[in-house]
Amino acid sequence: MVKMPSDIKNIVTKQVPLPIATADKSGKPNVVFVTMWKVLDDETILLVDNFFNKTRKNIEANPNMAIVAYDGEAKKSYQIKGTITIETSGARFDIAKGMADARKLPGKAAFVFNVKEIYNATYGPDAGKKLV
Repeated sequence: MVKMPSDIKNIVTKQVPLPIATADKSGKPNVVFVTMWKVLDDETILLVDNFFNKTRKNIEANPNMAIVAYDGEAKKSYQIKGTITIETSGARFDIAKGMADARKLPGKAAFVFNVKEIYNATYGPDAGKKLV
């Protein structure tokens, strides 16, 4: 896994809602906003599955996912790519379920996003450059 530098982690933490992109086995893309998620550490982001439909099917067929975060004040944006594991028990599921319960939502699963690559998504000559 790759560690998110603190400045990137801070921008991701402030992103609400968080856009996530998945693709099915054939490569057909799907993008949704997630409002229940949490940065667990420098390498891991927890997303709560309340109503994932296509997203869950896509992850079950193809565990790759991308997120993008933008800070309008700093005028910086990052794309983070990684893989998802789905957990329906254990400590991370308990965190996800607690977040969902607090909002009276189903909390079906914890989607654990493991950071693999980080790219500059800010406009300009370095757009698309792999950072880590």
